[in-house]
Amino acid sequence: MGDMPPAPPKVRPRLGRITVSSTLLGAMFLMATSAIGPGFITQTTTFTAQLGATFAFAILLSILVDIAVQLNIWRVIGVADMRAQDLANKVLPGAGYLLAALIVFGGLIFNVGNLAGTGLGLDAMLGFDPRIGAVLSALLAVVILGVKKLGVALDRILIVLGVGMIALTLYVAIVSRPPVGEALRQSVMPDQLGTDVFLAAVTIIGGTVGGYITYAGVHRLVEAGQGGQENAGAITKTSVTGIIVTGVMRVLLFLAILGVVSGGAAIMEAPNPSAEAFYQAAGEVGMRLFGMIMWAAAVSSVIGASYTSISFVTTFHPWLEKRRGVLVTVFIGISLAIFLLSGQAPNTLLILAGALNGVILPVGLGIMLWVAARRSHDLLGGYRYPRWLIAIGAAAWLLTVYMAVNSLGGIAALWQ
Repeated sequence: MGDMPPAPPKVRPRLGRITVSSTLLGAMFLMATSAIGPGFITQTTTFTAQLGATFAFAILLSILVDIAVQLNIWRVIGVADMRAQDLANKVLPGAGYLLAALIVFGGLIFNVGNLAGTGLGLDAMLGFDPRIGAVLSALLAVVILGVKKLGVALDRILIVLGVGMIALTLYVAIVSRPPVGEALRQSVMPDQLGTDVFLAAVTIIGGTVGGYITYAGVHRLVEAGQGGQENAGAITKTSVTGIIVTGVMRVLLFLAILGVVSGGAAIMEAPNPSAEAFYQAAGEVGMRLFGMIMWAAAVSSVIGASYTSISFVTTFHPWLEKRRGVLVTVFIGISLAIFLLSGQAPNTLLILAGALNGVILPVGLGIMLWVAARRSHDLLGGYRYPRWLIAIGAAAWLLTVYMAVNSLGGIAALWQ
């Protein structure tokens, strides 16, 4: 009896050209819209009012650091074709479970704030009671995430929400007539460069790539079968484009508010400074537009937080993977219950979740850089990881360590 013929090589399933494009765009907007939430809008408003045109420098600095962080995290996870928690467990047994626990807790608490944002958005847009608006938005998110057949629809919905937010904010940025030339100048030659500018940059870095956010899109790519060395180029372009989309939204929102602040409006004295800025820029129409932008930002962040948080636990056991829809429903349901019972996101929990996000970033980035650099146990299938990427990743990691130290100070303050 002759030797058996060798088994044919495994052929990696590839999606059609249109589907691949849709998946990449969906992953990009999943990450971007996860970052653009109620906190994103509030932070941008506050720092613009405080720093004026100088905030442009902090935005540019944060975009550069965000790119360095996301380039590395997406490249490692994408090429390894393995979700972050599984990679972490292979590097250090148990680390993946710890990372998953931190991500799920932070995502859950921030989801309370996201749901509160959906209620505020529908209130400003249509006059709905914020609690009813939050319930309706939570039900919509459950339907989108809980039905497997809506996978392609999820990508398209996120694209529509992302493009819609940018278009509406662009309109307000135009009518508010901001000093664009001054903002451009100060983005590279700021009039003031104190600790407040640096801390603003650090804060928005954490809000853009901290916690679950930076993993949102790349987990989507891995689950859609778009990981592996052959897709490294597409993964890299998608990761950078996601940061650029977030940066464009940040710049437009900054310009919209800068135009109002430069005109002398004291928006920080209003109960809702962001809504006041839009009202000052475009009157009643501006208020309605604010509601649309706030709702789109909040509901897309609910989707992103829920999807990514659950993706961190489903690989631990087949039972969990089979019940993904149930887990998503429970996750959103708990967030909604906390909001309805408290009327808002509990401040202590939000502070704790924000502080933990600052800790998660250097831990996750450090693990990914270790996977990229180590040769003793190759988790990238022989892929030669670019040394320049490790270098800029290490520089960004040092900054995230600084952020983590400040976050630990916030955690310590909670227990005093």
